[in-house]
Amino acid sequence: MGRTIKIGIIGSGGIAGVHARTYKDIEDVEIVGVADIFPGRADHFIENWGLQQAVGFDDHRKLLELDLDGVSICTPNAAHYKTTLDALHAGKHVMVEKPMSVTLEEAVGMVQASKEADKMLNIGFQPRYDPNMGLIKELVQSGQLGKVYYVETGGGRRRGMPGGTFIRQEISGAGAMADIGCYSLDFALNTLGYPKPLTVSAYTSNHFGTNPKYHPEADRFDVEDFGVAMIRFENDIVLNFKTSWAMHMDSLGATMFLGTDAGLKVLPKSQGPWGGVWDGHVGAVSLFHDIQRHHTESVIPLIEHEIDVFAEKIRDFVRALREGGPAPIPGEQIVRNQAILDGILRSSQTGREVVIDIPDF
Repeated sequence: MGRTIKIGIIGSGGIAGVHARTYKDIEDVEIVGVADIFPGRADHFIENWGLQQAVGFDDHRKLLELDLDGVSICTPNAAHYKTTLDALHAGKHVMVEKPMSVTLEEAVGMVQASKEADKMLNIGFQPRYDPNMGLIKELVQSGQLGKVYYVETGGGRRRGMPGGTFIRQEISGAGAMADIGCYSLDFALNTLGYPKPLTVSAYTSNHFGTNPKYHPEADRFDVEDFGVAMIRFENDIVLNFKTSWAMHMDSLGATMFLGTDAGLKVLPKSQGPWGGVWDGHVGAVSLFHDIQRHHTESVIPLIEHEIDVFAEKIRDFVRALREGGPAPIPGEQIVRNQAILDGILRSSQTGREVVIDIPDF
């Protein structure tokens, strides 16, 4: 028996249930408190999940006064920054759901706070825990593709627009980019070793979300439901990125890594109106290369598994808490993901390419 890891949860919406369920399943982990700004909601969450030992709060700062090893931040996007800073300043390790923040400035502030507090800042990108994501990264990092110069990624749902807090800019900060686009970015950037982005040229729109024919909350919809961007990175790499919540098309295509010696094509596993995005598992992987000057396509066998990637990201956070870190998916890495999202919105608003400036940590 190890020492008991004490956890607090801030925000009791849908994703918080995944955190609660997983923490309950891990030996020697105890959820001691839950906070939600809506009166009574934290207590309802505690009762619903059978957390008899936990205390409910309407103010997350009161929760942070408890003896906690770490906190899961499951609030709407706009609250990530403030709650993360409060938790770090209170001396708690942090697991914050994606996207990391709303702006690049917020993301930088979160990383700086984690450094100053000497506390872990972990970002919740569960697709990384599909072992096939690791397989793809290993293939690209092995050098088999030669020099990777072009990457194309992104996902598109034919119909898959959420509602509620997801479609209001003051709460979510952004729409499809923040909701599902960040997954595609993390897939591509993590595979490449998270190169530093330099510039972004982007376009976004919300033709579907603002049309009552397609969305029941069209009058409240003020975020983007589609976006496309060309991103330049250090080491002479470019990324063609596209994401859509809704469109008159079945797919936005495969993820591709083009190299001087070979190319890699990756298909998402999920299909249907809500499928086609990188928040799930890998569907198929093919390597395109030449053998004796013959064009050859080699199908890469996938790793069969039954891993619950949502649960595994939380288990990994607990392992880091127990072993003293480092963060499995560190904030100083994901700040580059957030920088691109920030750049996409700035570029789309100005109609021109923007420069990305990220400080060194």
